[in-house]
Amino acid sequence: MVLALTGFSTSRGHGHKSSDGDGGGCSSSSQDHDSSSGGHRDYDDDDDSGGSSGGSGGSDATPTTVLQNAEVRLISCATEKTPYATVTVTNPNATAGTFSFDVTFVDEQADTVARRSMQAYVPANNSTRVNVDVDNTGLLARVDHCQTDSDAEPVS
Repeated sequence: MVLALTGFSTSRGHGHKSSDGDGGGCSSSSQDHDSSSGGHRDYDDDDDSGGSSGGSGGSDATPTTVLQNAEVRLISCATEKTPYATVTVTNPNATAGTFSFDVTFVDEQADTVARRSMQAYVPANNSTRVNVDVDNTGLLARVDHCQTDSDAEPVS
């Protein structure tokens, strides 16, 4: 009677008992667990539909826009009279984005006086002007010129 409860199906044949191993493992692996639980089967069917009816599927279907780098242009450097550099960041993309860039304040010997990492939000196909201050105004007298990245990378 125990063999009848845990026996092998006729489609596998009776001569493979020794190669199949444990009878319980084989019979349990061939069972359709979804048919015994209607709710579980419905859940699986929703996953196979590509998420058209599920909330998380809709977010997966949203394409991710890959933004090109923005152009950074130095307008003016910091001076004692104007304690910040001014740059423009131009977004060439059809989608607005936030872009990251650096401005370096340099002395007459080409040594770095200060370096600022900045982020700027730029509307689609537009430019934004950004003022970048030297954190320590005591360093302004040492600043001879400014350098900036030519490209600003999109922030993820």
